Amino acid sequence: MTDFWNQVLNFAETTTFRVGNQLLKDFGNVKADEKADGSLVTKSDKWADREIREAIASTFPTHGILTEESQQIFPSNEWCWIIDPLDATTNFAKGMPIWGTCMGLLYRGTPIFGYVNLPPLRQSYYGFYYQEHQNYLSNPPITRAFLNHRQIHPLKDRITGNHLFNLCSRSTKIIPQLPTKIRMIGIASYNFLLVASGTSIGGIEATPRIWDIAASWVIAKAAGAIWIPLGSADIFPLKIGKDYLSHPFPTLVVGNEELVPYFLPIVKSLGR
Repeated sequence: MTDFWNQVLNFAETTTFRVGNQLLKDFGNVKADEKADGSLVTKSDKWADREIREAIASTFPTHGILTEESQQIFPSNEWCWIIDPLDATTNFAKGMPIWGTCMGLLYRGTPIFGYVNLPPLRQSYYGFYYQEHQNYLSNPPITRAFLNHRQIHPLKDRITGNHLFNLCSRSTKIIPQLPTKIRMIGIASYNFLLVASGTSIGGIEATPRIWDIAASWVIAKAAGAIWIPLGSADIFPLKIGKDYLSHPFPTLVVGNEELVPYFLPIVKSLGR
């Protein structure tokens, strides 16, 4: 791995761990306010957003930033970080220990690196995903995904009643059609990472935003999971000047290709 990609990895790890340590002190002890879209925000979200933006500006001054809390219009910079400073604010505010910080690095609108740190679980996922046919970087990283620095892969099993499938709260209507056990964890990025690491056989999110998925997209793809957008078009590359605040990206992720024809008919209505 080149010096640049080592710098990117070390920066994401150092920044998310520093921010995560402070968030652990605030965990369950902050008041949440409701935003215009009905989601929650706390002073911890805003503090983490500011800390990460300042760290990026200091270390990578030519890189752009897209973030849930302060900058939702995709910039024209060749390199751009997409961050969710506190993914699963509701869990965080209510004292449920499943939340984290997500950072994705994009080149010309397409993610190449993703990092997700989940402080209460002491888990950090990261990955590099580079498609060789794109052929636009002179120093591309090796496509791989990791959990706590150990390489991960999704399940290659066939479906049984003992496998896990993850849902979001807006996709519960499909429960009667699922042959697996189900879990609802309240955080889109971790939903998909559980598939990437082989814990779950699949997962669905009906309304994730770009900061929920930019990092986990890289990690899931790098691990070998199958990522299926349920909307009308591919997610990437992102469009310069587009406001991504209210743009959902309904998504199905499964462990292997053989699962697609089974799960896709069940969940495809969630993309409409």
